[in-house]
Amino acid sequence: MLEKELSFADLSISLSELYEAMGYADAVPDEAVEKEVRGVLGRVEAVTSPRFCFFISGGELDESKDSLSVGDTCFSIGKIITRQLRGSESFAFFAATAGTGFERFQHTLQQEGDMVKVYIADAIGSVIAEKTADCMEIALDEYIRDRGWRHTNRFSPGYCGWHVSEQKKLFPLFPSAEPCGIRLTDSGLMLPIKSVSGVIGLGDGVRKLEYTCGLCTYDRCYRRKQRG
Repeated sequence: MLEKELSFADLSISLSELYEAMGYADAVPDEAVEKEVRGVLGRVEAVTSPRFCFFISGGELDESKDSLSVGDTCFSIGKIITRQLRGSESFAFFAATAGTGFERFQHTLQQEGDMVKVYIADAIGSVIAEKTADCMEIALDEYIRDRGWRHTNRFSPGYCGWHVSEQKKLFPLFPSAEPCGIRLTDSGLMLPIKSVSGVIGLGDGVRKLEYTCGLCTYDRCYRRKQRG
């Protein structure tokens, strides 16, 4: 398993990405909002240590059952993900997180009772988790390059017909019981909350799509809202 801790600067997060996450896709926030965002961002940068990890495994897709089997574990990934993973020779299972430092910061803001800052931090955390997963994909691309492989988009439990409860099947596959320090609740929720996990298809006959919102059924995603 490859695991890496990043600095906040490694994520290269822009203000425009944060504004999109906050719902400002079609407008520019005023100076007061920008000041609040910059203030929270400065505090976040001081406490955040994002991490990601991934490992590669064989697996078998069954298109008749819309499932992916890895050893004795069988995931019901649904038609959309099954179709997108078609042609994969192996699979990368990953986890990425904004980290426990960011989670503690969120709790601090909640105790301070400033709900504007709480909202801003929530949006920042979502972007951190996704950008950390983007960094993971870059590392994965370098890792598989010598094999002549490409990779698909990443797919996570809770999206595209893959039930979130299958996190409980996913996490035992990792060599570490708590990959990147992420643990699961009884309901399958990841803690820290600002974390992502899932699967990526690998092989010389797969491809990554530049635009995948049409595949997704999650209507609360800020990227979906931005793209309209």
